[in-house]
Amino acid sequence: MRAAQNERITRIGPGTACGQLMRRYWQPVALVDEFDPALDPRMALRAVKAVRILGQDLVLFRDAAGRYGLLDRDCPHRGADLSFARHEGDGLRCPFHGWKFDVAGRCLETPAEPPVERPGSALAARVRQRSYPLAVHAGIVFGWFGPEDEAPPPFPALDCFAAPASHSFAFKGLWQCNWLQAFEVGIDPAHASYLHRFFVDASLDDAYGRQFRGASAGDIGGERWPMTRVMREFAQPQITVEPQPYGMRLTALRRLSETLTHVRVTNAVFPHTFVIPLSETMTITQMHVPVDDTRTYWYALFTSFAEPVDKAAMRDQRLAAISLPDYVPRSGRHDDWGFDAREQASRTYLGMGESDINLHDQWACESMGAIQDRTREHLGKSDVAIIANRRALFAAIDAVEAGQPPPGLAQPAIAACRIGPDTVDGIAPADGWASWWQAAVAARRAAAPWDAALPDAGA
Repeated sequence: MRAAQNERITRIGPGTACGQLMRRYWQPVALVDEFDPALDPRMALRAVKAVRILGQDLVLFRDAAGRYGLLDRDCPHRGADLSFARHEGDGLRCPFHGWKFDVAGRCLETPAEPPVERPGSALAARVRQRSYPLAVHAGIVFGWFGPEDEAPPPFPALDCFAAPASHSFAFKGLWQCNWLQAFEVGIDPAHASYLHRFFVDASLDDAYGRQFRGASAGDIGGERWPMTRVMREFAQPQITVEPQPYGMRLTALRRLSETLTHVRVTNAVFPHTFVIPLSETMTITQMHVPVDDTRTYWYALFTSFAEPVDKAAMRDQRLAAISLPDYVPRSGRHDDWGFDAREQASRTYLGMGESDINLHDQWACESMGAIQDRTREHLGKSDVAIIANRRALFAAIDAVEAGQPPPGLAQPAIAACRIGPDTVDGIAPADGWASWWQAAVAARRAAAPWDAALPDAGA
């Protein structure tokens, strides 16, 4: 890859080619949990947050009626920072001169002006701070940052947004790297056999909420195998990529014997979301929203097709590695990501702990540098999904620059169509794995306690 191409697919600030593309998709802005005083005591006094998304500085707040507002952070009067505004229930008031704005960006008052210019005057009526469309789904506040004269597409009809609140849980974390390398780790089926390799398999009784610690669906000679064992002992997957309206379906096959194959089906939802299995009954939908060119928040949505999600357990597991209120990992470059040479020699392939594989991915992404230099890499056959995604990204950027519609969930007809997408991690008959995994996901949907039905598979 040439340096100019790398710049083209990584830079996302206002006016950049990739930034113009990314602004056509709904982006996560904050967790609803971030407004919970139990997790952030500041919210009890003032439900206001400074946020940075796609290289833009914004202020997110919730008014007394429970409505969220997302505004440009610089006051339209003289540019002061509205994240320090007074929260007055019905809006934010800039402390510089008292100008006040509601969740829609309307200027309600300009009190320092002469009487003729006070509420209802021509000045207040013609001033408007830019606000951004918002939607709240599955515990996340989403924003849309496309052109003001364009309407956002319908909110995507994915499983993670169709499930009831009792069966979903959202969390996030900050990585010090560009969004694309953060996303590419999740659409790489080969890395799990190495980066997340454990030399000792943990008890399946303590697998709840932990990636790769549960059992793959199905069995081998009546024995249930932990995902870790499959990944460790069969480390050369056969990877295929199938284009889908929303992005790509990825299939990784690991031949276990003459009669059995391990099949892992995951998905890349364009432009920066992957959907993977956590267990037989739970999926992870993870989005990678650029804060700016060199920082990324990942947002993970856990969706259960069986019992309600134990949110307290899921949150406590993850808070052990994350510092609130900004969801910053406790480990990073400053402490070598917790690297332990003794552990690497005896327990894990990487040497960075067994309880949180997000740390493994964090190291892989951050150790590349703030923006990976792709001019120095050498891709192989196992990188088929990476190659396909980059080609799709270049094509989408070119299309938007040419005035054409962006692909996937930015198109109303695709966004409105109910899709899963489906995932599986299981042990299947070697000659019938395709029908096996489709039957497995159909049975999971049929048994779900919420309406998980999809339109006809041909849709």
